[in-house]
Amino acid sequence: MPEKTEKAGTETTAAAEDRPRRRQARGERRIAQLLDAAATVFSTTGYTAASTNAIAREAGVSPGTLYQFFPNKEAIAIELGSRLMHEMRQSYDEILAPIADATTPIEEVVAETVDRFVEFNCRHPAFFALMHGPDIPGRIAKEHDALHRTLVTRVETILTPFAPDVPAPAITRTAQMCVGIYKAGLELILVHEGAEREAYVQELKNALLRYLQPLVGDIEK
Repeated sequence: MPEKTEKAGTETTAAAEDRPRRRQARGERRIAQLLDAAATVFSTTGYTAASTNAIAREAGVSPGTLYQFFPNKEAIAIELGSRLMHEMRQSYDEILAPIADATTPIEEVVAETVDRFVEFNCRHPAFFALMHGPDIPGRIAKEHDALHRTLVTRVETILTPFAPDVPAPAITRTAQMCVGIYKAGLELILVHEGAEREAYVQELKNALLRYLQPLVGDIEK
């Protein structure tokens, strides 16, 4: 009899411990659902015009349910932006790895880098809407500024082997311009689809190659 009582007590304790885990898992799924909905709304209307009601409607839940997890639109944007920036940072090591061999054609480097970054932004259009909107939360702006600095530094490490005799300040300016050209081109790319989008991707690659030509020497046409 004591053994049965002990076994029943163990099962009851395990069940009690399992309930919070199930609630936590349901909460994580709901948060993911709300963030997916927010990404759709932000990329469609922009951050400023978006509302918590629109996000709740897109998620198929009531505004009350949304407020159980996020107090306002800014909190949603910060969480979504932080997750997207974390994913982008993880991509940096792979996309912007230093070039070990300067004999790698610059055309190949530019094409692969542009394709990977464009793919990320086309997969996450809310990233551009949040990072470049006119009224984004201050915390996102600060994180984006840090992300921008990291991006420029990585581009510098890519360019340096192609121009070993160029002074570091000149490399930095060139890297800043490359990032600026990329962002301007990306805005055009994201508003087009299909073949027209691909055409703008190629135009961006061409613009970067022509800009870099004086730095890295002759580029094969």
